[in-house]
Amino acid sequence: MFQVVGIVVLIAMVFGGFVFTGGNLTPVLHALPHEMLIIGGAGVGSLIIGNSMKDLKALAGGLVKVFKGPQYKRQDFLDCMFLVIRLMKMLRTEGPVALEGHIEKPEESALFAEFPRLAKDQTLVHLISDTLRLVVVSSGTLDPHAVEEVMDQSIRNHSHHSLKPAESLQSLGDALPALGIVAAVLGVVKTMGSIDKPPEILGGMIGSALVGTFLGVLLAYGLVGPFANRAKQVIEGDLAMYQTVKQIIIASLYNHPMPLVIEAARAGIEHSNQPSFAEVFDGLRAR
Repeated sequence: MFQVVGIVVLIAMVFGGFVFTGGNLTPVLHALPHEMLIIGGAGVGSLIIGNSMKDLKALAGGLVKVFKGPQYKRQDFLDCMFLVIRLMKMLRTEGPVALEGHIEKPEESALFAEFPRLAKDQTLVHLISDTLRLVVVSSGTLDPHAVEEVMDQSIRNHSHHSLKPAESLQSLGDALPALGIVAAVLGVVKTMGSIDKPPEILGGMIGSALVGTFLGVLLAYGLVGPFANRAKQVIEGDLAMYQTVKQIIIASLYNHPMPLVIEAARAGIEHSNQPSFAEVFDGLRAR
């Protein structure tokens, strides 16, 4: 909800500053609905033209992320490390047969069931199970470099699709100033059609037309652009979960000692979500 505070501050400073310096809000408020209809409608139309229904639904989800923030918190990263490290330990100590049941039907796995928030993320579950299936069916003959390449490709593909809402928002933000000019030009055309009116009426009509330019710029750089940036931040923060999975699996395939596996997993996590080494190490011993 911190973003709501930012919106309130933005509106208060822009319109409050205008009034404070002697401006009259009446013409602006009078023109606002009409200009918003033109600019907002054109913006929505451009989104519909440039995106599929699936992309539009993802865009709505991206807007929700702006206000809700990242899906994954510090405890989720800790749980992910517990889950994947235990799976790799099972592979090493009990063999592929013991692991097979967990990766073939993760929805029935008692181990996955211990972490219900992670189990809801099907992309995460598939990244873990599909990668470990490769290891199991290859009977340990796979080059860790090859596994890493496959995981990198999978993560890149997911990242590409996950970031589309932020990219769509940024494209809309880039277009809004021009759409504001479109609204302003239409206002000027309307004014020129009433050139015989008294100066006070023409002045009001010209002022209304300029509101279109103002609104397009304000929406672009004050709201939509920051929304796109925040959506990108949130999405990239959640994508770190998949990098954590990759680091654990690859480090384990190289038979690195457990402290190094833990540090490899922790290294890519943002400090605010990064579990301490002791939390991970002691938590694994307690399980």
